Amino acid sequence: MPQHKSAVKRIRTSERQRERNRSVRSRVRTAIRKFEEGAAERKAELLREATSELDNAVRKGVIKESTANRKKSRLARGLNRAAAKETPRQ
Repeated sequence: MPQHKSAVKRIRTSERQRERNRSVRSRVRTAIRKFEEGAAERKAELLREATSELDNAVRKGVIKESTANRKKSRLARGLNRAAAKETPRQ
């Protein structure tokens, strides 16, 4: 058990931050999973939603900006590859 008043407060604030971070990370993972499993005709919309969730997580300080940029880049690359498979070359 904490002995100091400041340590008690720190435990409370840490717990609140942990819960918020968990919920934000969960929303990000859900958006990415929906994009990956989504229908081909909705991929662009799902990419926009996933990108928005990643940006939101960066704004809240849950993930680093470079991590979000890397994930967004990989998702966009997946969208472009899926689009390339659908359209036959001429």
